[in-house]
Amino acid sequence: MVANMMQEYRFSMEMNVRDYECDIQGIVNNSVYQNYLEHVRHEYLKQVGIDFAEYARNGINLVVIRAELDYKLPLTSGDRFVVGLNMLRESKARFAFYQDIFRVADNKPVLKAKIIGTALNGRGRPSIPAELDALF
Repeated sequence: MVANMMQEYRFSMEMNVRDYECDIQGIVNNSVYQNYLEHVRHEYLKQVGIDFAEYARNGINLVVIRAELDYKLPLTSGDRFVVGLNMLRESKARFAFYQDIFRVADNKPVLKAKIIGTALNGRGRPSIPAELDALF
């Protein structure tokens, strides 16, 4: 069933919760979800030929300027989960990653996120590179 849900996403990735990501309550700490989301964004960009590190070396910084996260259900140690991702242009200088996390065992939604980003050129001004612009 998760496989069917993932068909609506441009990119998806399955991961596991590690013990050290859980807090004293035995659930994944809220800040860890942002790490999951960022990892999947970077993997997606690599897959489509955007090298995040190379951009930085060339003075182009891809940055998050807003993060909206709606927590639905906590993950616990050992849970397998899938992160689905879609990327859309929000404006001339902004793009958004729409990301959802689902627990694999029962397909329940864990988190919905909207991450807004931009690219900053060497002068610190928003400027979307042509390779990134081509994704939209």
